[in-house]
Amino acid sequence: MDDTRTLLDIKEYPDTEVQKDRVLTLEEWQEKWVSRKIRFHQEQGHRFADLGHSVVGVEISELGIQEFFTEQNLSYSEEPIMEIPGAKVFKSSKGNISLYCCNLFDLPRANIGKFDRIWDRGALVAINPGDRERYADIMLSLTRKGFQYLLAVLSYDPTKHAGPPFYVPDAEIKKLLGSVCNIHCLEKTDVFEEQHKSWGIDYIVEKLYLCTEK
Repeated sequence: MDDTRTLLDIKEYPDTEVQKDRVLTLEEWQEKWVSRKIRFHQEQGHRFADLGHSVVGVEISELGIQEFFTEQNLSYSEEPIMEIPGAKVFKSSKGNISLYCCNLFDLPRANIGKFDRIWDRGALVAINPGDRERYADIMLSLTRKGFQYLLAVLSYDPTKHAGPPFYVPDAEIKKLLGSVCNIHCLEKTDVFEEQHKSWGIDYIVEKLYLCTEK
């Protein structure tokens, strides 16, 4: 039997609301960086800026942003965001990378413009389930005509792991984005590692979707 095919064809968990009341505060997310509980963090960044694109990111942890620039050996400047008290934007010296340190839900107040492409990794799966509709509305409000939205989510048994990262089923993606997007699943990848055993799960699949304007 082809075990990989069997794993990737596992049906989604039927109770899509099992994690609906799970909430993490912004302070808890910031503490994850301080205590180094950042298994979601990748050592190698995605090379969008190296390909000539202007890249904008959002992160609640100032420590996480500072570490990004250090790891990539990039010099940067920082300045306050006048529209959002207490928030900052960190900009690479070349000006092609801007990372906003703020609550994502405050971001539209910063008038950052609209985007041709969105790469959503570790974002939707980190948003408290009760905030997903508000999150999706903000993301779609930031897109230009003809946009492409690349979305990575995780599938596992949510009765065994409370999240984050949270379980996001196909039906939820269609509910959040389906009214304005054509949604295509590009690939499914078995990403189970030894560390996931501590979550109490025995499988985890990453699904990559391409969402385009209808």
